[in-house]
Amino acid sequence: MRPVSIIGVGCTRFGERWDSSLRDLVVETGIAAIEDAGVTGEAIDALYVGNMSGGRFVEQEHIGALIADYAGLSRLHIPSTRVEAACASGGLALREAFLAVASGYADIVIAAGVEKMTDVSSGVAADALAAAADREWECFFGATFPALYAMIARLHMRRYGTTREQLAQVAVKNHHHGHMNPIAQYHTEIKVEDVISSPLVADPLRVLDCSPITDGAAAVVLAPSDIASRYCDTPIRILASAQASDSLALHDRRDITTLDATVYAAKKAFAQARLTPQDIDVAEVHDCFTIGEILAIEDLGFFPKGEGGKATEEGRTSIGGDVAVNTSGGLKACGHPVGATGIKQAYEIVLQLRGEAGKRQVVDAEVGLTHNVGGSGGTALVHILSR
Repeated sequence: MRPVSIIGVGCTRFGERWDSSLRDLVVETGIAAIEDAGVTGEAIDALYVGNMSGGRFVEQEHIGALIADYAGLSRLHIPSTRVEAACASGGLALREAFLAVASGYADIVIAAGVEKMTDVSSGVAADALAAAADREWECFFGATFPALYAMIARLHMRRYGTTREQLAQVAVKNHHHGHMNPIAQYHTEIKVEDVISSPLVADPLRVLDCSPITDGAAAVVLAPSDIASRYCDTPIRILASAQASDSLALHDRRDITTLDATVYAAKKAFAQARLTPQDIDVAEVHDCFTIGEILAIEDLGFFPKGEGGKATEEGRTSIGGDVAVNTSGGLKACGHPVGATGIKQAYEIVLQLRGEAGKRQVVDAEVGLTHNVGGSGGTALVHILSR
């Protein structure tokens, strides 16, 4: 396996992009990433695209060929592969691109992610997202993703003393970070009382505990590290790429307050990188709901089990804290176009490690981590990046 670096990145603005189609979003982000990398279409060996449910959201399948076509690469007959792992589709696309380069099978590879979610009603969108849970044993009995994560939150609160206010602090922090991010869906700061008084979705989770329905796309360009400097002054090394799985349904889990897929993926990633959680300066984690971030910072090893809420409340996950978590605003404030999220996370970490994150820059950031989850934890991917 040869070392791999990211040499270019691009990301659209996230939000309700009613004036843009799925293919418009892909073209926008693809051009940005290719220009950032300084490569030509002729240099690209392969394309991997994360997309969860184009067939439900825009009634379009065969996404790989579509994106190659509208990215202007179909005339070159470059292989383009759609990757699906629910909300972890983007992270898995990044892993597949990484493996293609690391194995020596390809040199210049694009990993992209896209989702266009706002062209359907909220009911259709919710039903499409529910397909990432166990349709037969969860959804058919009325469980939704807010309900599943609400059960996780309730048990975490009972077992570890996590408070309603600590959940809210996750949203407050991420909106504070997001208001400094020009691509974020939301630029409004909020307070703890705003979260607690927002409409109830699934007790204890309220509207401001939940990530939004979002349109957006992101892309990164990968190359072997030994030639990366030909294209980029500040290539970012991918030190580790790890994936793990767990049962699809919550009722089959060992412990629903721990996402074992995250735990195992993190252990693999830290072993590959020969680092520990304490070496991470900045992390983008999967906060589809506020309890999701608390689970992530515990399961990744940043804080002991049960202390994620307290650590958030104490500001230890804010910029300037022990580890800056979700400097982009996370899924909560930056937005969550499900197929694109894992790539957007890498985009944010690359900006941080390059020193190009503007007002939300983490001082002297050298090592970053991305954590992308599919469904309620059936799939998890962890990548570790470094200057």
